Amino acid sequence: MTATDSLGARLAAVVEKDDRLDGLVSALSGPTQQLIASPGRRDLLLGKQLGHALHPILTDLPIGFWTSSVVLDLTVPGSHRAARRLVGLGVLAAVPTAVTGWAEWARTGKREDQRTGVVHAAANGAAAALFGGSWLARRSGRHGTGKVLSQLGSLALMGGGALGGHLAIGRKVGSTYS
Repeated sequence: MTATDSLGARLAAVVEKDDRLDGLVSALSGPTQQLIASPGRRDLLLGKQLGHALHPILTDLPIGFWTSSVVLDLTVPGSHRAARRLVGLGVLAAVPTAVTGWAEWARTGKREDQRTGVVHAAANGAAAALFGGSWLARRSGRHGTGKVLSQLGSLALMGGGALGGHLAIGRKVGSTYS
């Protein structure tokens, strides 16, 4: 590792070597294999009809909704309703995004990628939970709390995204369907 390595690459290097994650990897392997056990479901979740992975495309939805909500929070006074709606849409979009991600992960063969994948999923799950909390806070009129939770969610999303990008580049996710 050199000084010019990206933060995502440095984070991934640490995660890839952490064998304490192997128990979690093993525990998740069975359920994710069940997720893609049906050929029709596997083809749908992996994007066979598109000719490339579906997960990377779907990630744009929650990221876009959540980023837009944070931008509104920071730049448009009185945009509470629109920001809340965007946060909620992001939470909803996170569900199929996560499911397609788990389907991709089920095909991962290298233990290092499996470790990185579970931490990627955990970070993005934390982001979804924080944004879900943000939506609930905003819905009950606690806009300040909602904004703080969204900003924290953005930090978790960046960490998860860095690991996801590392996986996508390293595995060339989306280049071919197999």
